[in-house]
Amino acid sequence: MHRGLFITFEGGEGSGKTTQINRLAHTLSQTGHKVLTTREPGGTPEGEKIRDLLVQREGGNWTPTAEILLLFAARVMHVEKIIKPALEDGKIVICDRFTDSTLAYQGYGHNHALDAIENVRILTLGDFGPDLTIILDIDPEEGLRRSDRRLAAEQFNVKEREDRYEQMDIEFHKRLRRGFLEIAGKEPERCHVIPAMQDIDVVSNQIADIVRKKIAG
Repeated sequence: MHRGLFITFEGGEGSGKTTQINRLAHTLSQTGHKVLTTREPGGTPEGEKIRDLLVQREGGNWTPTAEILLLFAARVMHVEKIIKPALEDGKIVICDRFTDSTLAYQGYGHNHALDAIENVRILTLGDFGPDLTIILDIDPEEGLRRSDRRLAAEQFNVKEREDRYEQMDIEFHKRLRRGFLEIAGKEPERCHVIPAMQDIDVVSNQIADIVRKKIAG
């Protein structure tokens, strides 16, 4: 059996990841692919507990270093228990956020040393990473206005307000956007940046084209 494909979606608040993940999963399923959608932090019972600590408004006042360690603790469980087994089963795994978000949020956003985050990544994951990453790019002010937290809450049955990062100042979100774009610039073969302010169908079609080409090899 062939190994599956690991696709991650990245982007700032309100970039529309939830909608586009759902659309891509539907398109792939309709064409006969086995698809698993998941998210970070989360994906496992352990990861969801850590998610509650990190993204809910009253989850705690964590330092950037503490956030990084919690995120990778959840990520190790997610990769070993969910993602790798699904890939070995030949599934296409679509994940809402992965290591790029840690670099962008804790590194660029919170000004934590990028090389320190990279060291933790290597220690916990080794050479494991996404085959393909879609980065939905949006102006931070517009993104905050159109945040998709409601859609995410409905999909994953979240009752608490997961808006801790949305409460941060606009300069944080500008650094976040710059971080995602710099990450994409360093790995252009893996990362594809798509303007998220385009018509929703245009965005979906662009993503589907990129994924089809990746599957075709």
